[in-house]
Amino acid sequence: MNIKKPFVVGTGIMGSGVGQLCAQQGYEVTLVDISDEIIEKAKEKVKAGLNRRVEKGKITQEDMEAILSRMNWTTDMDPARECDFVIEAIIERLDVKKEVFKALDSICSPETILATNTTALSVSEIASATSRPDKVIGMHFFNPAVIMKLVEIIRGEETSEETIAATKKFAEDLGKVPVTTAKEAPAGIVSRVLAGLLNEAAIVYADGIASPEDIDEAMKLGAGLPMGPLALIDMIGLDIHLAKMETLYAKLKDERYKPPEIIKKMISEGKLGKKAGEGFYKY
Repeated sequence: MNIKKPFVVGTGIMGSGVGQLCAQQGYEVTLVDISDEIIEKAKEKVKAGLNRRVEKGKITQEDMEAILSRMNWTTDMDPARECDFVIEAIIERLDVKKEVFKALDSICSPETILATNTTALSVSEIASATSRPDKVIGMHFFNPAVIMKLVEIIRGEETSEETIAATKKFAEDLGKVPVTTAKEAPAGIVSRVLAGLLNEAAIVYADGIASPEDIDEAMKLGAGLPMGPLALIDMIGLDIHLAKMETLYAKLKDERYKPPEIIKKMISEGKLGKKAGEGFYKY
């Protein structure tokens, strides 16, 4: 199955990034969100990012205009009827995702694959809202989606081998390197392994052992990480990190995944990370 027309649900950082990636690779893509205001903000961010690439000489003005022309924005789910692959990238709440997948199931062609970008929620639970669990799959992009090479493909209990093969092929056509879990697993590979590390970095800071700058510098120079763990939490968003940890802790009952109190405190103070202008660092 060759994917020809993708559809992206959600125009936040990840959704708009995936949509831009599709357009850059030559696909005509439709992105949907709940309001014109949200869509306009997303469009401006995409345009600003492409403008910076033009200024740096990475793409031409004509390239930018061509990419933007292939991105269709709407508040209407109906265009999903004409698409053959859906990527959902909305809030990490199971009830909301299930509502969206139920709606997509009623709108899309029976052959359309429905993928979720979730990193912590169960693909099978999301698939249970549809009549096509064999065509529901996890497709986890990494931020920023236009740059990061990895895509994790996470199967549900009933995901078919045909769906897995088509999703891997689509990831490769997008210029990504796919890795596939052997079974359904909360948080896939990267987020599962990183979870304990990010939590421990936050605890080291909360215990007054070192500043965010020194913790991150130590982990970059001592462990070879390209980005410090606290800067990474800021980029992910403290609220998103908390949601992942709460899901993992609830499912696995493992203390490594128990959300640190410092994360909850910072969120209550509005320190959500880079998107809010302040987290462990000020932006």
